[in-house]
Amino acid sequence: MTALEHPARRADGPGRPPARVPFPVVDEVSRHCLQEEEPETVHIEVHLPGTPDPDRLRAAFHEALRRHPRILMREARGPWYRRRYEWELTAEPDVEVVTFPAPESDALKRARERALAEAPPLTASPPIRLEVVTPSPGEGPPGAESRGSVLFLTINHTALDGPACLRVLATAAELYGGRDNSPAAPPSRAPAGAQAAQEQLPADAPSGWSPPARVAKGSPEPSPGNGMLVAELPVPRRPKGSPFTVNDQLMVATALMIAHWNREHGARPRPFRITMPVDDRPRDATMPIGNGTRLVEVPFGADELAKREWTPEATRDLLRRTSERTRALKALPRPQLGRGAALLTAPVLPVTLRAATTRGLRRAAAPWTSTTLLSNIGRVPYALDFGDAGRAHAVWFSAPARLPRGLTVTTASTAGRLHLALRWSRTLLSHGDGAHLRDLFEHYLHATEHTGPGDPAAKKKEGPK
Repeated sequence: MTALEHPARRADGPGRPPARVPFPVVDEVSRHCLQEEEPETVHIEVHLPGTPDPDRLRAAFHEALRRHPRILMREARGPWYRRRYEWELTAEPDVEVVTFPAPESDALKRARERALAEAPPLTASPPIRLEVVTPSPGEGPPGAESRGSVLFLTINHTALDGPACLRVLATAAELYGGRDNSPAAPPSRAPAGAQAAQEQLPADAPSGWSPPARVAKGSPEPSPGNGMLVAELPVPRRPKGSPFTVNDQLMVATALMIAHWNREHGARPRPFRITMPVDDRPRDATMPIGNGTRLVEVPFGADELAKREWTPEATRDLLRRTSERTRALKALPRPQLGRGAALLTAPVLPVTLRAATTRGLRRAAAPWTSTTLLSNIGRVPYALDFGDAGRAHAVWFSAPARLPRGLTVTTASTAGRLHLALRWSRTLLSHGDGAHLRDLFEHYLHATEHTGPGDPAAKKKEGPK
C-alpha cells in the first residue's frame, strides 16, 4: 500500500488538528534506521538552457504542491509509547521551498554536496527543497552556448521517492511555462496479473539464500557521508529483434562492472544480487505521491560472472538469462519490502521498541543485503518544458548508498542521452574509485550493444586496463 492509499484521519472544524496519515511500511522502516552520518536523501538535478524567473517559479511550484497535497506533510509529534508514526498534512508549506543561491565558484559541485549531506527535515512541510543553481564557468555541458541553470531537488527519502517528486516538478513546469507536460505513453506491456500467471523465476536462477558478494573496498575517504559522480553516455542500442530491454543491458553492465572491480581487488567470487526498484504507478496527475516502488532482487551466480573476457556470444547469453529473470520478477506480486517488513511494522508495540528491533534485525541481516542497487528511471516521461527557461536537456537522479551496499547506480534518459549517477559511501570508496567504476560501466554497457549474430562490431574486445 502506498502512502496515498492510507485513509487520512481528519478532525474537521475550527481549532481541530489537521489530517493525519499513518506511516506506510517503507516510511516506517526508513524512519527507524536513519543515520546522521549518511542522510537518506534522493537527489534530482534538471539542467535547463535558461534561468526561470524566481517569482514565477515559486508561484508555480507552490501551486504544484497544492495540486499534489500528499507532498505537503510533516512528521506529527507524539508520545514515546505511540504505536504509529504519522504524517500530518498541511495546507501550505512551513518553509520556503524554492531558493536561488548566490552565484559561487564550483556551484554545481557544492549543490551536489548539499544534496547528499543535508536532508530536508521531516518536521517541516514539505520534506523537500528546490535550489536553482547557476553553474560556474566550465561546469556546464560541453559545447553549450550558455551555462543556463540547474534545478536541484533534494528529497528526504523517508517521505518520498524520486519519481513522485519528478511528477510534482512536471506539474510546476506546466504551470510555469503554460505548455503541456503530459507524460509520454508508457511501453505497451501485458497486465501484471496476466503476466504473473505465465511467468515464474527460471529454474536455473541462482538461490537467494546465500550471502551475496559485497563491493570490494577501494580507497576510503576520511570523512563520512556519500560521494557521487555523474556522467552522460549514449543510450545503448539493442540489436534488432533482441528479447532483452535497455534495463537488462544496464543490469548486466552493473553486474560486470562490480565483478571486474572485485577481481581487481582480490575478492573471492560470490553470487551477486542486485536490487531493482519496480514502479507500477501511473505517471499522470493521479500518480500516488510517496514511496511507491517495490523492490525485487535479480540474482547472478558466481560462475556466471567469473569470466575475464566477455565475447559477444557470452554477453548475449548473460543478457538472455537476465531478461528472463527480470521479466519474471516484475510480474510476480510482492509487497514493497517483502512480507517480513509488514509484520515488523505491525502496530502492536510502541514505535520506540519496534525501532530498536528493526535496527537490530537490519544489522543481523547485513550479510544478506544485496550487492548493490540499480535504479533505472528509464526515459523521463515528461517534457519538463519551462517556457522561457527552456526544456530540460539532462536529468540526473541518485539514490542513497549506505553500507552494507555502499554503492548505488541510477540511470535516466533524456533527449536521447543516458544520464548515469554513481553514488557511494565514502567509508568504502573514493572519487578516484568512482571514476574507475564509471569507466568499467561504460565499457561493459558498450559491450552489450554488440551481441547480435552477424553484427560487424561483434568481436572480442579487450577489457579496460
